[in-house]
Amino acid sequence: MGFSVTFWGVRGTIPCPMASHLGFGGNTSCVEVQAGKQRIIIDAGTGLRMLGRKLLAEGVTGATLLLSHTHLDHISGFPFFAPAYTKGFALRVISGHLNGGPDIESVMARQMERPLFPVPLRTMGGDLSFLEVPPGHSFKLEGGVRIHTAALNHPDGATGYRIEYQGRSVAYVTDTEHVPDHPDRNILNLVDGVDLLLYDSTYTDEEWGQRIGWGHSTWMEAVRIARAAHVKTLGLFHHDPDHDDATMERIEAAAKAEFANCFAAREGTTISLD
Repeated sequence: MGFSVTFWGVRGTIPCPMASHLGFGGNTSCVEVQAGKQRIIIDAGTGLRMLGRKLLAEGVTGATLLLSHTHLDHISGFPFFAPAYTKGFALRVISGHLNGGPDIESVMARQMERPLFPVPLRTMGGDLSFLEVPPGHSFKLEGGVRIHTAALNHPDGATGYRIEYQGRSVAYVTDTEHVPDHPDRNILNLVDGVDLLLYDSTYTDEEWGQRIGWGHSTWMEAVRIARAAHVKTLGLFHHDPDHDDATMERIEAAAKAEFANCFAAREGTTISLD
């Protein structure tokens, strides 16, 4: 069976469905990983809605949702994920960033409480389960899939993931803020030699200098990490909603000049890892 990555949402912060942004896409973070028979979803941003429709159309009966963290741009698609309302659909939700605070089920339910949302989580008719996996731990899914985790540097915490299947791998590292000239050892260990790294490339280095403490990184840091960790392919991800298509094309070209096997993620595209 195949191993592939599909982008359903590539933006950070807030959706930006303007014509000037649609070449790269306006939905917030949501990535689908198919690893054999396993359907793995990373983050539940606004792109999750359309992914849910596709899963139902294909007759898929289960998925694992990995959450990097629970800021709104990464979970706001969850109330609109149709499979979660479908009897017989098994959805396993995994997070690792809450550090002894409220459990993940409570956090996901909170955004679906009145007066924020009229349909409570308890009305979801699917078979939902919620699990906490501390950062730094690894675990297995059915079918030979192994997942490694690492803590990221982000307000309220975040978790990075590495998914391995049949000798190939993809790492998802967002949202995280770097420290100049001090690469994050957690990240380097997580992404070492990975076939595809998706990295928080929200800003340029120049923009980032005015946004220290916001919990994000840059495409230049993505290149530095990719070089240091011997990454095979680098995907720039979590695009700034203020970066229109023309800006993103310039960023992509500049990044490719520094790291040839690099691209800026575009909503609707699929990358094969076979």
